This record gives sequence, C-alpha cells and structure tokens, in this order.
Amino acid sequence: MRVNKKYSCLPAEEKGIHIINIRAIEDIGYDQHESTLLNSLSKNPDADCKYGLYFRDGKRKVDYILVYHYKKSSAGKALARRAQQNDASVRSSKHDQPLPGKGVLLEMGESEPHMDYHEDDKRFRREEYEGNLVEAGLELERDEDTKIHGIGFVKIHAPWNVLCREAEFLKLKMPTKKMYQINQTHGLLKKINSVIQKITEPIQPKVAEHKPQTVKRLSYPFSREKQHLFDLSDKDSFFDSKTRSTIVYEILKRTTCTKAKYSMGITSLLANGVYSAAYPLHDGDYEGENVEPNDRKLLCEEWASYGVFYKYQPIDLVRKYFGEKIGLYFAWLGVYTQMLIPASIVGIIVFLYGCATVDENIPSMEMCDQRNNITMCPLCDKTCSYWKMSSACATARASHLFDNPATVFFSVFMALWAATFMEHWKRKQMRLNYRWDLTGFEEEEDHPRAEYEAKVLEKSLRKEHKHKETDKEKLTWKDRFPAYLTNFVGIIFMVGLTFAIVFGVIIYRISTAAALAISSTPSGRSSVRVTVTATAVIINLVVIIILDEVYGCIARWLTQIEVPKTDKNFEERLIFKAFLLKFVNAYTPIFYVAFFKGRFVGRPGDYVYIFHSFRMEECAPGGCLMELCIQLSIIMLGKQLIQNNLFEIGIPKMKKFIRYLKLKRRRSLDHEEHMKKKQRYEVDYNLEPFAGLTPEYMEMIIQFGFVTLFVASFPLAPLFALLNNIIEIRLDAKKFVTELRRPVAVRAKDIGIWYNILRGIGKLAVIINAFVISFTSDFIPRLVYLYMYSENGTMHGFVNHTLSSFNVSDFQAGTAPNDPLDLGYEVQICRYKDYREPPWSENKYDISKDFWAVLAARLAFVIVFQNLVMFMSEFVDWIIPDIPKDISQQIHKEKVLMVEVFMREEQGKLQMLETWKEKDKTKGENCNNHSPRLSRSRSGSLSSCHSYPLDV
Repeated sequence: MRVNKKYSCLPAEEKGIHIINIRAIEDIGYDQHESTLLNSLSKNPDADCKYGLYFRDGKRKVDYILVYHYKKSSAGKALARRAQQNDASVRSSKHDQPLPGKGVLLEMGESEPHMDYHEDDKRFRREEYEGNLVEAGLELERDEDTKIHGIGFVKIHAPWNVLCREAEFLKLKMPTKKMYQINQTHGLLKKINSVIQKITEPIQPKVAEHKPQTVKRLSYPFSREKQHLFDLSDKDSFFDSKTRSTIVYEILKRTTCTKAKYSMGITSLLANGVYSAAYPLHDGDYEGENVEPNDRKLLCEEWASYGVFYKYQPIDLVRKYFGEKIGLYFAWLGVYTQMLIPASIVGIIVFLYGCATVDENIPSMEMCDQRNNITMCPLCDKTCSYWKMSSACATARASHLFDNPATVFFSVFMALWAATFMEHWKRKQMRLNYRWDLTGFEEEEDHPRAEYEAKVLEKSLRKEHKHKETDKEKLTWKDRFPAYLTNFVGIIFMVGLTFAIVFGVIIYRISTAAALAISSTPSGRSSVRVTVTATAVIINLVVIIILDEVYGCIARWLTQIEVPKTDKNFEERLIFKAFLLKFVNAYTPIFYVAFFKGRFVGRPGDYVYIFHSFRMEECAPGGCLMELCIQLSIIMLGKQLIQNNLFEIGIPKMKKFIRYLKLKRRRSLDHEEHMKKKQRYEVDYNLEPFAGLTPEYMEMIIQFGFVTLFVASFPLAPLFALLNNIIEIRLDAKKFVTELRRPVAVRAKDIGIWYNILRGIGKLAVIINAFVISFTSDFIPRLVYLYMYSENGTMHGFVNHTLSSFNVSDFQAGTAPNDPLDLGYEVQICRYKDYREPPWSENKYDISKDFWAVLAARLAFVIVFQNLVMFMSEFVDWIIPDIPKDISQQIHKEKVLMVEVFMREEQGKLQMLETWKEKDKTKGENCNNHSPRLSRSRSGSLSSCHSYPLDV
C-alpha cells in the first residue's frame, strides 16, 4: 500500500487515531512524542478542522467518508507502543509508507490468532482497498477516537491534480473566463416580464442563485491542457463540494480490491460488510446560534421550512447542493404543483355548478317527489322488503354534484391539461439543461453492480473447477431464466392476491348489507347503503396501504434475483415492477365500482348469485358514480394523509427518538465522551441513508393517476392533490436537508422512465374517462331520452323510462320478501333499474330495444370522445415546441462563441509563430553579415549563429 510522501504517520498511544498528518515533521525537528504533545497542547483541534469538515491540519477538505466496524482489543495499547518504537525505522525508509494503522492491525492479527477470521478478512480488504485509493492519488486520514464505540471513519480528500484529472475523464462542463450577454426580450414582452417579476417578487426565495441573470459564463468540458480558459483564481472553490464528492465516488467505484480472487469496488465492499457506510458530508449545521453560513442552512431557511410554502423553490441551489437528479425531481414536482392550480380552479367551478343546479335537476326532483309513489323491488332475498324510491332522494341529489353536463367538459379539459403539463415540463427541462450546462450530456454506461460481479465470479469459478477455458464471463438469459420465471409467477400471484382481496371485500359488502337489512329499526334499514360503502372503502384503504409496503419489498426482491448489470438497469426494472403492483393495488377497487358493479346482477326472479347464496351488488337508483366518488376520495385522501405524510413525518421522528434514547444511554455510561462535540461525520452517520428517489416519484405518479384517470367522477381531486403537494414539497425538502445523509450528486438531463409512465397514464386517462362518462354516469341515457323519447323535449319522465316492471308473482320459490306488507299495502308490481320488456309483453323480461339504443350511443360516444381528445392532445403536443425558441438561440450562440474563442486562440498561436520566425530570420541575417567563424563561449564550448533550432 502507498501513502503520500508529504505526510507521515504518528500512531497515538492512548487514542485510536491511526493518522495524525503533520507536514514536513522531519524538517520541523520534532520526534513523535514531542509532536503528539504539541497536538495535545493545542486549544481545540476539533475547532481547527471545523469539527470534521477538514483533516486535522485544518487545510484539506473532507470530500468523502468511509465507515467501518471494528473490534477493540485489550492488547491495543501495547501494540500501539510497539508500533511507535518501530516507527522511526519505518519513516526512515526511502519507499512510500503503508497506511498508518496497518502495522498495528497486522500485529494484532498475529498476536491474537483466535480473533474472528471474517474480521481479519475484512480488515485485509480494507487495507488493500485504501492502499489502492492512495495510489489513485487520494489522501486518507483514519479516526477511531469517536463517540460511537466500535465505529471507525476514513476521511478522504481529493487534491487538486486528482480533481483536474477526473474532471477531464468525466467531461465535466466548467465555467470559463468568457462571459456573454443573455438575449433579453424587447418591447411589449419586456414590459410584461418586468410586471410579472415585480408581482412575484414577494414569493421568490432570497438566494443569489434564484435571481434573474443577464450574463452567463461560457462552459466547456474541463481539460488540463486548456486550463488557461478557466478562471482558476480560487482553486478551493472552483470545484464545489457536490462536484468533489462526485469525483471521489467515481474513483471509489472503479478502484478494486483483488485479494482472494475478488474484484470489488465500493459497492461490493459495502454489500459484503467490509465497510458499513460511504457518504459525502453535509456542509455544516443548519440550526444554532453561532452556525457559519452555508448552503445547507440557507436551504433549511428558504426551502425546507413550512413558513415559505407560498414561495418558489430555489431549484438552482438545490441542484448545487444535491446534484442534477434530485434537482430535476423537485423541479418536476414544482411544475406539477403549479399546473394543478388551474385544474383545481376549474374543478371547483364544476363542483359549484353542480351545487347551483341541483334544485333544477329534473331526474333528482322526480326521485325525491313522494307523489310518484314508485315501489322498488327488494335489494336482497327474503329479509329485504319493498321500498320507496323517494327514500334514495339524498343519494340522487348528491350524485348530481358530480354527474352533470359540466363533468364531460371537465374530462376533456383534464385530458388537454395532462398534454399541456407534459409539454410544459419538457420545455422547463430544456431550460434547466441549458442553465445547468447539461446540453450535449450523454449518460455513459455505469459500473457493474456488486451482485452482478459476484454472480459472474461464481460462474467463472464453476467453469474453472470444470477445467474449462474461460473468456470474460457475463450473465446470459439462461443464467437468469429461473429469476425470470420467478418474476412472472410472483407478479401473477400478487395481482391474483389483489383481485382475491377485492373479491373478499365484495363478499363483505353483500353479506353486511343483508345482515343490516334484517335490522328492525327503520333508520338502520335506511342507512344500509351508506354504512356498507363507507366501511368497505375503509377496509380497502387499510389493505391498500399494507399491500403497498409489502409489494414494494417484493418488487425489490424480484429485481435483485434478476441481477441487473448496472444501477440504471436495476432502477428501471424495479420501477416497472413496483409501479405495476402498486397501480393494480390502488386502482382495482375503483375499477370494480366504475365498470363492474351492477353490470352482472340479473333481474328479479333470475338474479346472479355468488356461492349460490349471495346476490351480486346493485347500483343505487342514481347510478354508481356517487359511490365511485366516495371510493376515490377516501382512498386518495387516506393514502395522502396516512401513507405519504403521516408515515414520512412519523417514521423518521420515531427513528430519531430511538437514536436519542440510545445516545442518552451511552451518555450515562461515559460523561466525558458526551461533553465532546461530535464531528461532522459522526453526526451524519446517525442520519438515515438515502434510499433513492423511487418512493418519492411513485407516490406522485399514483396521485397523478387519481387526478387524471377518474376525474370525471371526482372534480375536486386536483384541489386535494394541490393541497397535499404544497405540504409534500416542504416535507421532502426538510427530509433531504435534515433527516438524510447527503446523497452523492448524480448528473441527469431528464426524469428517465417516469416521463414515459406519465405519458402512458395520460393516454389511459382519456380512455377511462370516456368509459366512465358513457357507462358509469347517466349522461348518455339522458341524452338518448332527451332526443329520442321525450315528448316535450325535457327530462320529465326520464326516471320512469329507466325503470322496468316486475310482477311479484314471478319470484323464484324462497326469494320473495318475508314481509310483503311492510309498506302497508300489498304490492303487485315492483320496479327495478334496467331496460327490459314488461311482464305483460309477449317476450317478458327480455332486453328491450331501448337498451340497444343506449348501448349504441354509449359506444359511439367512447369512440368520438377518445379520438377527439386524442387528436386535440396531439395537436397541443405538436403546436408547442419542445425546446423554447430563446433557449435554442442561446445554445446556438454558445457554440458560435466557443468556436470564436478557439479561433482566436489559434490566431494567437499563429501570430506567435510568425513572430518567432521573424526573429529567427533576423538573427540569420545578422549572422550572414559577419564571418561565419566559430566563437568560444565562457564555458569553453563552441557555438554558432546558426545553432538555434526552432521547436514549435
């Protein structure tokens, strides 16, 4: 293993610090004991290194942290002293030194043969890996003298030459010295923009990155040969902390540990427990009186606070601190939330229209008119009796709030809204790509995952065991076939489980309705439908929340056994499986109510039964749309309130409280340790590790489905989504800033597979809303009645037209009501909702012509609605360009300016070359004017006028 020659090692006697780096100890003249004493007499060494943000010398910034577990030995102190005695001879060696602590650890392994073999193996791997990191140019410092017992930290610093080398390898675009003017709007647009800026000034975050810029630095991929193009006046801030940690992480991923036939990067070492964690540090504390200003504190004040919910997000600062991938997520969430504002306003208008016209709705007035005296057939066999249609008055009036002509307009509006939202996001994404210097960025193939490398190693070892020649191995479809089969069977089983649970809830609804119908109290019988619907929806909600967590774990396990090669492949496959399972889980109960409930009931005297005893459910006289609205609203609000917000707030608080209790217990054991202030890397180690953006995107995509798929039944869905997202943005921000370890910044130019999922949901929403309007609501039957059957061109008589008649004498044996005189009179004819021939017809109870007329109108509406809305969506997509015109102009301008910069540089070189040639020519002429004799120089060598070669 190698270590930088500039730093020497001083193993401490009492402490567990294996490295204390002091520049040029030999030059200073102190021996080890004197230098240790010098460190002990300093006022506050932790303050000098800013409590872990810098190395012990207070100059080199900590760019990354590796964490490992170790077991302290009783022989540690003696071994440390022995190491000190041998250190002088070790330091006098002309060769580079091993990492401090290595000799100690090796001697511990020799003196204690009974130590755990696995611990020794992990230690050896760490030693080799850290040595390889030093050879790659990184500088390391170990610290085991921490408040967390049994945990060691390796601090990593990337020096300037390493940063330059890796920035060139990664093709990082960095700002050059060249600045140019951004094109500004003129005339009327300029005045409009200035007015908008003044109006929105109070809701702008108070950060420098968010202010409108009139000039921009020209960016160019960093090159060590062209360092003169870049502004290197302040090398410490040229690469910010995000970029430094990204560079170090790339080195960690490609640096291998090859002992015992292992080829392992940091991901493999983490997976095998050699290291327990690896993370970059936060910039500092975010709260406290004497906290130095830093980006984390600024984000906490201007972004991760509920008090600034009305302000725009400082997206540029978020990107600067967390990287482009996380910045794009919050930018997308902000655009989505902004676009929900017009959708919410239109939804409220549609709802208010329903409230204003409920008293003018003729069908609901007819249902509530007790003078009509319409007697309805029993809702269940034997125990249920006949009932008056006027008893369903409240349900009919409530249905009109969501089932009115404005609902059709709102469905068309939301389809166009979804298309506009997608186009608006594409344009916003291009603006961010330009602003963040991502134009022309192409993602390169990532390093293989640890699990993939382990599988390939296992395969190659099997072939070596069989004495076969092995080329570079890789996993084929044959190797993955058992995993693919398990995935297929597992997903089919989970989908079947979801259907089985929904079927179980249906059985519950039917049996509970029959049980409540036996109730002797009239109030109990009148509230049967509401009680059954509400309790069933709550059961569905609880099951959905539980299965969501289960399906998330199962999707991850199914993806892991597939062994995808790269992290990107793993993420895409995980997203697909998790979305499929969670989509089915969330929407299956809603699909049942929307498209299946009341469709396969049969008719009085010939009902369809489940298990020969339970009748299929019927829709209310006002239709199933009201029940669909209840189902959708409770599931949507319940998921947002419980799963998204309560879990995200409650679980981190609970984990924090548990950590506090553990820390309190340790404080009582060691008061002196407690009095020391924690280092930055210790504080960050206690935070939750970053688990990726998949859960954050997933909950928003499911919500997007609630907003668009069944919006015809619940116009207030965008409003509740808007209110949730206002809280969600600040909640996620607070979690990222205060609750999570700082994630490694990842470059990305788009939101990846999520965009395709959003487009798919938008297309599916058009089809589903067409079927909801056609088959779930009464919109089409009303139109058919109004234009084909109404005598006076009004809706009078519509309710009677939708009801068929049944002769009670045609009941099957044992299905007639036990109390036929419950209404106070004998019933001869009862009514039920269907289009069938009356009992006095020749083809009694057969489907009537009216049914086929309505069905034809429904199917025609689906075709027309779907094609019309799809055409309008595609037109919106076509008419709005993906790249804003001003951005395309600025990108072109950057290319032209970059060409000019290089042309000037070439011209300068040519002029310099011409100057040198002129000088050479002049010197040659001077030599020709004199005798071409040789002259002896002062050093005694011979020189000639012609002995000056030009090497360009």
